[in-house]
This record gives sequence, structure tokens and C-alpha cells, in this order.
Amino acid sequence: MNIVSFDNNKMVNYTILDCYTDEPSGLGVPPYIGTYPRYIYGKLISKGYNVTYLSIDDVRLLKKYGNKQPVITEKQRSRIDVINTTKNSEDIVKILENTKKLVVVLGVHTPGKYLSAIPGTLREVQTLVEDIKCEKILTGPAASEFGTQLEGGRKSEAPNKEIWDAIDKNYFDVETFEKIDKYAASGAKLLEQLNFVENRIVELETGSGCYRDIGCSFCVEANKPTSFREQKSVVEETKALMGFGAKHFRLGKQTCIYSYKNGDATELEKLLKPLSELKPLTLHIDNANPARVTKEITELIVKYCTSGNIAAFGVESFDENVVEINNLNSTPETTMKAIKIINEIGAERGENGLPKFLPGINILFGLEGETKKTHEENISYLKRILEEDMLIRRINIRKVVAYPGTELHKRVGDKYVKKNSKYYWKWRNQIRQEIDYEMLRKLVPKDTILRGVVAEVYDGKTTFGRQIGTYPLIVGIKGRLELQKTYDVRITGHMLRSLVGEVNRKV
Repeated sequence: MNIVSFDNNKMVNYTILDCYTDEPSGLGVPPYIGTYPRYIYGKLISKGYNVTYLSIDDVRLLKKYGNKQPVITEKQRSRIDVINTTKNSEDIVKILENTKKLVVVLGVHTPGKYLSAIPGTLREVQTLVEDIKCEKILTGPAASEFGTQLEGGRKSEAPNKEIWDAIDKNYFDVETFEKIDKYAASGAKLLEQLNFVENRIVELETGSGCYRDIGCSFCVEANKPTSFREQKSVVEETKALMGFGAKHFRLGKQTCIYSYKNGDATELEKLLKPLSELKPLTLHIDNANPARVTKEITELIVKYCTSGNIAAFGVESFDENVVEINNLNSTPETTMKAIKIINEIGAERGENGLPKFLPGINILFGLEGETKKTHEENISYLKRILEEDMLIRRINIRKVVAYPGTELHKRVGDKYVKKNSKYYWKWRNQIRQEIDYEMLRKLVPKDTILRGVVAEVYDGKTTFGRQIGTYPLIVGIKGRLELQKTYDVRITGHMLRSLVGEVNRKV
């Protein structure tokens, strides 16, 4: 393991280049602010180093557009590759000339679609940084044994060792909570270098690894040691972040919030209650294992968190054969029971216009044992949710990536992704049309007022925006609204996965 050596020259200039991260247990793609750059920043400044934060958008703007934002006509889409520049963008040439050590944070393990950002691929980032004259350090998920991949169903990318002076996910030795807690609060100062901090949502880490002895066949989290972060440390970091303008938070850097401190509801309340008392505008969660859902913990989440909250269930498949072969974390009937519990407690509509707390479902194509019957089972259970008048906030469908080191990679790799690829579009489209659309109409009826929608991007003469939170719904609004401003929006129609609305008032 290479751990950064802190020499006596405190004037060494470090630059953190955030190319964004997306893992099963954590998201760092804008509008999210991930943990990796914050922790590293906190450690470096605590040792007296000069540290600058750049986004990949800053470097793209320099290399692709001569550091001038491209002019967007009313017929064009926003250039989301360069929309998330930092306050340091204008000085980037000088910053890079003075950089002695470039720390690149990069890696996607759960590929998705992003409304207003594009995470960097290794191929792109290596091209962007190879001519920068300094020591180059690759860290984050891409520096792990799993590599990185921005598209589902494809093989992971591995770094070109000739470009990097060091490749290590834990290069800066801020992986254990004992060490993280020394630097997390001081890392909040990184927010000073961001634009529109008030519209960013911060990932807060509560745990590491998976409580299951043997994890799901495709997942990289089971290889990490299982541990939980102390409540006091999370609260102190949150206070520090709010001191630098953060208003929105997600307890997202974990695999199952219901398993926090071994599923002890009293311990979870010791975390949620003081966080709620800080009065953040958003306090949401992310991952939850359906098999761990209880009424007691669900009631705590509804009591202390803000509306529009989602428990992202890693269901992956409702085919019992696929569940067994891939050691998935919940049986179909257990998942249905968990969906019912959360609906009974959390389906009441909250202050932002959405139900207070609902489940979301992840479906994976390409798992070992997948057949046409798998899709039939998925459709059957999803229709049952509709028929039993239960709500789910979103269905996330993607192709699995067989990362090196996982059981899926060892046993079959991408065999089933290739075998069934000809069916995926048809399967996906059926779920979107027969389930998503109907669910969305029930979830957000016409004339619902969604409060706090942030205008993010243009597509021609349409503005797309979202509320700030976990897996927010996209709303299309006619006209080109001022971006990064907040609006209350009245819903006027529904698409397959998004909404159509009109401004009710500007906040």
C-alpha cells in the first residue's frame, strides 16, 4: 500500500481533480458531493499543504474549449460535460502549472444516467492529464482491483500504469473510520471552492462493507470489512458542512441503513435525531436491504427525515432461481413484505409534495441463471405491486458489470449479458410502459405542487429540473428558466419516467 509521505516542505501544492464516483454504497456525481475528495482535502490541509480542488469539468473546459464556456443556442442542449465548473476555473492554467501532486478521484461501479454531469472514464481522464507535468496519483474506485466502467454490460477499464506515479484506492490512508473522523470535519472547507453549494447534496458515510458473510455475486461491497461510524462523528461533520453552506444531506455511503449498528433502532435514532435537530433542508437515506426492513426503524426514518425519501432496495431480480444462484439479499415475498411496511408508514404526502418515504427497486439484467422466465417473474411482481395499490418511487434498471474479483466474474463473467442482450430493450420498455408510467400517475397526480425544484439543464426550449434529494423525479418545464434557481412546479402531465410541469412560483 502506498500512503502519501508528508515531507517537511509544507508548501507543496496539491490539486484534487474530482472526476466523480458512483459505487453501490456512495454517490459523488453532481449535484452530489462525494466523500473521497472531502476526506483527502481534510487530511492534506490538516498537514499544512496548499490544496486546490478542481472538477473534471474545469479540465474539459480548458482542453476542449480553450477555457471559454460554449455558447448554447435556444435549440441546443446544455453542455453537461462542462456545466459543473468550480470557482477555480478561471485560474486553472496557473493552478496546473503550480501543481506538484495531482490527486485524481475517479471510478464508477454502478453505472447510471446523469441529468447534469458526466463522470470521467479512465480513457478520457488519462488523455486529459497525461501532459500535465507533475506527480499523478490515481485514487478512488478506479484504483481498486475492480477498475471502473461508465456503461452497464461492458468490461471494466483498468488504468494505464505508464501515466500514473501511484495507483491506490487508499493512497491517502483515510479508509478506516478512526482515520476518517480525524479529517472529515476539516474536509468540509472544500465546499468554499464550489459553485452553487446551496443546490448540492452531500453524501454522509455511516458504514462500510456488507453485514452478510457472503454478498451478492456481482457486488464489490462484500469485499470490504464491515464497520459502522459513530453518531457523534457524523453529526460533527454535518455541522462543519453546514458552516460552509451545505443544506442538503443523504446518509448514502452505506449498503443498508436498516443494518446500522447491527439493526439496533436505538442506535439509529441516536444518529437521526441530532441530524434532524440541525434543521437541514434535506435529510434522506439511500440503500436498504428488504430483508432487514422493520416497522420500528421505518417509523424512525419517517419521523426524522424529510419528505421525498427513498429506501433503494437492491432487489435485482424477482426470479427465485436467479436469487438463489447469485445469493441475492432478499426473496421476492420478503421484498413484497418490506414494500408493504414502508407504504403503510411512509406513503403519506409530505411538505415537498411527495410521499414522505417510499421504496425504490433496482433491477439487474445479466445475472447468472437469467432466462425469459426471469423477466416474466419481474413483470408479475411489479404488476402485483400496482394491483395491491402500493407505491414505489422509482425502478432503476441496468445491465450488470462483472467486475474482476466478484463471484459473478469468476463463474460466468458477462456470459448472460451477451446471451440475453437481444431481449433487454424489449424487457426494459415493457417495464417502463406497463409499470413506471402507471406508477408515476399514482405517485404524482396532475395538479400536484412539487416544491423546491431546481432548474438544472436546457434541452432546446425546455428546462429540466429536480428537487434536491435521493433519486429525485425529473420535471420538464416549457421555456428556458434561469438555471440553479428554485421553483415550485405544478404537475400537468406524465412521461414514462419523468413529469411535465409549469412554474407555480419562483422561490
